Amino acid sequence: MDSGNHTEFILEELSEIRELQFLFCVFLLTFYIFIFPGNILIIVTILKDPQLGAPMFFFLANLALMDICYSCVTPPKMIVNLFSGCQTISYQGCLTQLFFIHFLGGAEINLLISMAVDRYVAICHPLHYVTVITKPACWALVVGSWAGGFTHSISQVILILPLPFCGPNKLKNFFCDITQIISLACTNTYSLEFVMFINSGLVTVGCFILLLISYGALLIKVRTGASQGKSKASSTCITHIIIVFIMFGPAIYLYCHPFHDFPFDKMVGFLHTVVFPLMNPMIYTLRNKEIKVAMWRLLKNCSVW
Repeated sequence: MDSGNHTEFILEELSEIRELQFLFCVFLLTFYIFIFPGNILIIVTILKDPQLGAPMFFFLANLALMDICYSCVTPPKMIVNLFSGCQTISYQGCLTQLFFIHFLGGAEINLLISMAVDRYVAICHPLHYVTVITKPACWALVVGSWAGGFTHSISQVILILPLPFCGPNKLKNFFCDITQIISLACTNTYSLEFVMFINSGLVTVGCFILLLISYGALLIKVRTGASQGKSKASSTCITHIIIVFIMFGPAIYLYCHPFHDFPFDKMVGFLHTVVFPLMNPMIYTLRNKEIKVAMWRLLKNCSVW
């Protein structure tokens, strides 16, 4: 940055107690050692097993991929900072974090909406499911999800780029996000804060309510419909609802009170950017018998070799 602007920002630590910082670091490494390979196994299982060729599993593999990418945005820098004791991040690195957090987060929200569309057609129009949710349609929904996330994220980065930073350079969290960066700008940012609130806060709430209404209607449809396949369809909808709450709950908390600090911001941010992304596909897997059987089958075949 030029014109007297900062070339780096200072990130806050997760805890001021050194022992707790080390504990967080051990937790992160342990979490990645066990959960990260599990998400990769989900993707490999779906790709390798021909019995998991349904669109629902195609979307799940993409969800696992997005969550793997999302969980790699902030933790590497966090682990390096914990070990080195250096809490700085460059301006370019800060914008890169911000871009990928919103790119992958927006893409995942769009993918969850695509998964809801898939379940709607499967439950409400089962006779037309094969002709409506085709492979090209699935690819179109996934590509559209990534494109929507990119559009959402790049629009925020473009609005932040012109901001001057010439005062304090300490961010109030352990990662870079729009709320922390805008609060440090040396200019009146009220209108920009309002735009960001709508773009990240209200849009997230709207999608959350829409998904809850749609899955609630699907559950009612399943419970009042024929008995065949009722249990499986109901379990799938409940799993999707759990993932929606896990994905949207922290995001709504973080982006619906923009530019005001609350005591739990760092803890919610830690769960939102590190823990929950890797847990989403695992929750889906543990509640789906077909995937569990396919994973054991794949692991047995690998052990034979």
